[in-house]
Amino acid sequence: MDPVKTAIWCIESRFASELSLDEIAEVCGVSRFHLSRAFGVATGRSVMRYVRERRLSEAARQLADGAPDILSVALDWGYGSHEAFTRAFREQFGVTPEELRGRRDLSSFALMEPLSMHDIAPTPIAEPRIVMGKPLLIAGFSGHFSMDNTQGIPLLWQKIAPHFGHIPGQRGHVVYGASYNCDELGSFDYIAGAEVSSFGGLAEEFARLSVPEQLCAVFEHHGHITGIAQTFKAIWQNWLPKSGREPAMGVKLERVDERFDGATGNGIVEIWVPLKG
Repeated sequence: MDPVKTAIWCIESRFASELSLDEIAEVCGVSRFHLSRAFGVATGRSVMRYVRERRLSEAARQLADGAPDILSVALDWGYGSHEAFTRAFREQFGVTPEELRGRRDLSSFALMEPLSMHDIAPTPIAEPRIVMGKPLLIAGFSGHFSMDNTQGIPLLWQKIAPHFGHIPGQRGHVVYGASYNCDELGSFDYIAGAEVSSFGGLAEEFARLSVPEQLCAVFEHHGHITGIAQTFKAIWQNWLPKSGREPAMGVKLERVDERFDGATGNGIVEIWVPLKG
């Protein structure tokens, strides 16, 4: 069962009532962490952000139709006060509920329409190999991100690129992108860097990550790097639910070796997904 399609169905059939991440994950038959990751890579937003945007979009329609009582609209869509509703509404649309009700025009509003379950179907992928990944140390540059905001990750790769081959203690020529400190709401830290023998001698500007020994499913993304999102979708939406294995909140790795051509962006990138034993 595809957890993303099931989550969309669950949300669209129940988002007018109280709905939590726990409830959606239970309907999908996966953990909160699995659902957060799967939904994020498939849609580019967190589960509860989608719920919030759908509710506010329907509230906007009511206001544009001239709803007489803004507080009633707020309460209908899960907000306990006029102030909380106004704050969330302005954050999403850039105007207050009163302003929209006054103009009664949605033409300039970017409403969140229901996601199509057909548009997020992943492409098939080959079976991974299951390995016990060895511990390693990664030095590079890092940042904190969420499934709603990953735009800064390419900048980390641009920042680290001039340092490859010159990082103190660098081992070999394999480079890594690693997601870690992942939580159940879709936030995570990401580091772009290389393996080092130790953290000694590193300049203060470098971030440091110790990757523990962990059981992993190792997938291969073939083709241009811009298509890697489709491989992630296939892993989280298709392979994991069908495999019967559960993802672990470990360190997810993107491993890049000589099979990838950095000049063209084509080649093979390995994706190491931690699994529960």
